[in-house]
Amino acid sequence: MKQFRVENLTSTYGEKTLFDHISFLISEGDRIGLVGVNGSGKTSLLNALAGNQPADQGQIVVQNDYNIGYLRQDPSLDGEQLVMDAVFAGNQPVFKTIRYYQQALEEFSQNPEDQQLGQKFERAQSAMDRDDAWTAESQIKTILTQLHMPDLNRKIKELSGGQRKRVGLAQILIEEPDLLILDEPTNHLDFDSIAWLEKYLANYRGAVLTVTHDRYFLDAVANRIFELSFGKLYEYQGNYQDYVTGKAERVQAEQVSQHKKEQLYQRELAWMKKSARARTTKQKGREKAFAKLEAGMDGLQVDEDVTLSLGQQRLGKKVLIMENANLAFGDHQILKDFNLRLGAGERIGITGANGAGKSTFLNVIAGRIPLTSGIIELGETVKMAYYTQTTEPISEDKRVIEYLTDVASSVTDKAGSQISVSELLEQFLFPPFMHGTLIRKLSGGEKRRLYLLKLLLEQPNVLLLDEPTNDLDIGTLTILEDFLADFSGTVITVSHDRYFLDKVVRQLYIFTGNGIIERYDGLFSQYLEKNGSTINQPTAQNNQSGSIKGKKTKKQVVQKLTYKEKKEWATIENDIAQLEENVATLTEQMAQEGSNYTKVIEIESQLNQVNQTLEEKMDRWAYLSEIVEKHS
Repeated sequence: MKQFRVENLTSTYGEKTLFDHISFLISEGDRIGLVGVNGSGKTSLLNALAGNQPADQGQIVVQNDYNIGYLRQDPSLDGEQLVMDAVFAGNQPVFKTIRYYQQALEEFSQNPEDQQLGQKFERAQSAMDRDDAWTAESQIKTILTQLHMPDLNRKIKELSGGQRKRVGLAQILIEEPDLLILDEPTNHLDFDSIAWLEKYLANYRGAVLTVTHDRYFLDAVANRIFELSFGKLYEYQGNYQDYVTGKAERVQAEQVSQHKKEQLYQRELAWMKKSARARTTKQKGREKAFAKLEAGMDGLQVDEDVTLSLGQQRLGKKVLIMENANLAFGDHQILKDFNLRLGAGERIGITGANGAGKSTFLNVIAGRIPLTSGIIELGETVKMAYYTQTTEPISEDKRVIEYLTDVASSVTDKAGSQISVSELLEQFLFPPFMHGTLIRKLSGGEKRRLYLLKLLLEQPNVLLLDEPTNDLDIGTLTILEDFLADFSGTVITVSHDRYFLDKVVRQLYIFTGNGIIERYDGLFSQYLEKNGSTINQPTAQNNQSGSIKGKKTKKQVVQKLTYKEKKEWATIENDIAQLEENVATLTEQMAQEGSNYTKVIEIESQLNQVNQTLEEKMDRWAYLSEIVEKHS
């Protein structure tokens, strides 16, 4: 079994220790979620493990043939490359075979009468047979389809940030490395793509290490959680729910230990204050023990809660009215005769397909984009703050506290008391030594947290939040969710985060594209259960290609089934029926065995394997049926 061993890894950034002599072992089959507050060193740790930015001390021990695939939050891709070239950029021999086959197919499709090109195509087909590249190609097609990849013949520079992220994700999934390192893999993915990725990673042969804010994703994928906190690495067995329970128990135990330590310190301090005559020379050992105890009395280091207790301006009953609102950019319809009436205290969630106009909708409300036609009115008492996906331009040479004091030197809390900016920064996990730090020295997540704090410092009564979970750590998100629960103003948020939407909103507007918007009252997870992935299909503008080939010439037949796929399609439904029958049989056998735990465990293992095969067959059936329907 291949393993990835980390020994005494240490890294610092300026005055801050990111991780201090941490050690751990990653084995095949591990699914590890890495959590910690923004600025705790998560990305630095990922870069060190991937070999991009070595740590200051320590070593990483792996076998010579151990492969690592690293998906950054912003993948580094050549803008001039075609998507197809980027996806197949790996050095594996099978990639070279597939690239050669694709080139030969493209050339022969355009000139089918050319004998030399025909011979080249035959050689390419033979190479595909020799390297069993058809299987790899089928797997690749499934990955590209499930991730809703853009046209593979477009250049990388023509893609949006979300599309680039999907290209990067497809690239490393196709390579199938021994260790997958994923930094926020669910950002910019639709819900059906996330559901597919959860299944894919759960069955992945190698190991997975991921940083993500998506708590449902961690619940579905992780079997270990690493928490990076104050330079230490804490490990928990299980998923996110197990981590929450485990951390609470750890902190409670440490607090009990710290309390006992403090009591002992007070007793020893009282003894040390006695006159020298009261202490005999025989007690020099106790004095040394006290010195050691005193040196260690730095207090318990625990990630603090971000407490938001801020006042706000009064909000009247009328907040927002939209009547017969229409918005279109050319043929791209965003709103079509849309009506909305919002009052104080409402919580609205905006979600749906990428490219359907969710962020544009917020820009309309914020007055940044005018309607094509219709009416939009804001209440007279509305004071709006807009948390956009991109942080506003900030002078990198400005200091943290200066950025906030440009807005106000203090703020009033709900009790009417004044809170200074310094106090507010400390509540928001910026310790005193960071208040004078230049903004350019902050991590990306810390900048986003500071940007959010600045908006809340303005004490708005209407909050527009565009994908707030993308750059905030889980701890900050939890506090933000609690703040919004007590916030008496109105909240309108665009989000793909299922957990966040479930906690914050009860009224949803689902943008499906072409101006079609569906309203749903209830939890978003309930909506997904009822409607599946129907809201996640890309709009016509984005769904240009889901297969390994992008554009088709008049003479091309690129999307048709290959010979091997035709054989697979002829038997796949019978295969699925047989697997379903096997599942039923094994389930019945488990029930019959009753208390024979040894036998039950054996059958359960077989059942898990059959279920896994069944899921893979169903994914293949979905992919193949899509091609068949296009040519029926």
